[in-house]
Amino acid sequence: MGAGHDHGAGSSSRRLLLAFIITATVLVAGVVGAVLTGSLALLVDAGHMLTDAGGLLIALTAARLMQRPPNERRTWGYARAEVLGAGAQATVLLAVGGYALVEGVRRLLADDPAHVAGGLLLVFGVVGLVGNLVSMLVLAGGREDNLNLRAAFLEVVADALGSVAVIVSAVLIQTLGWVKADAVAGLLIALLILPRAVVILREAGSVLLESVPPGLSLAEVREHLLGVGHVLDVHDLHVSRIGTGTPVLTAHVVVEDECFHDGHAPQLLDALQTCVASHFDVSVEHSTFQLEMRRHTDHEHAHHP
Repeated sequence: MGAGHDHGAGSSSRRLLLAFIITATVLVAGVVGAVLTGSLALLVDAGHMLTDAGGLLIALTAARLMQRPPNERRTWGYARAEVLGAGAQATVLLAVGGYALVEGVRRLLADDPAHVAGGLLLVFGVVGLVGNLVSMLVLAGGREDNLNLRAAFLEVVADALGSVAVIVSAVLIQTLGWVKADAVAGLLIALLILPRAVVILREAGSVLLESVPPGLSLAEVREHLLGVGHVLDVHDLHVSRIGTGTPVLTAHVVVEDECFHDGHAPQLLDALQTCVASHFDVSVEHSTFQLEMRRHTDHEHAHHP
């Protein structure tokens, strides 16, 4: 690993750490504000920031864990730590969003809406927005460095939008006395976070269920492998992901018997690995091929097509 790469990784970690500290501080302020003002919008926004702070912490932890080498117990190391964390975050987001929808509708339909301290709500909304803007500035310079930073930047942008909704509702309460603006803001924030929670949960589930990575077609992979010279058949083909950025492929490849006698097998293996690593939009760097003679399938266990 080169010095430049180390420097970039260190810079990313510092940005994430600073953004986490800011987000955690704003989160605490948001929870205190929700208790003092009775605001649903501020409470939902605080729940949103809780998952974002958790995401930043998981990104930092995953970066440390990913540096640990594989061992005999964990042959892939901790590559799936990010997936487990993302699934947990998405579950919390769904719970927060679901509560916000139910409570928001209840408050909108209530004849006697809950009292919300508009002045304090405005103060805490501004505090949250300032914190989010600072975090955006911290992450903006490195958001193209890696996926973690890019995702973290988008999370903070979503937080900033939530803070704007809180501020608007506070202004409406202060100027027009429309207390239900808080419920409307809470519903808007919930509608902002629920779709993203579903996407994250679906992505985490896809990895854990070892589904074919997005951007890869199993039929297309098989077709191209069959197009490699001397390949007669491909079966037990599996493509999945260890983590969001680690696709893996295994396959049994039936080749002409002569390949095992004329020394052509090593070149054929190189051709197969090059095919899956360079031909498709999703590069599969971790591939394992079992080369077989035609008669091998006669005594092999039942295999997948």
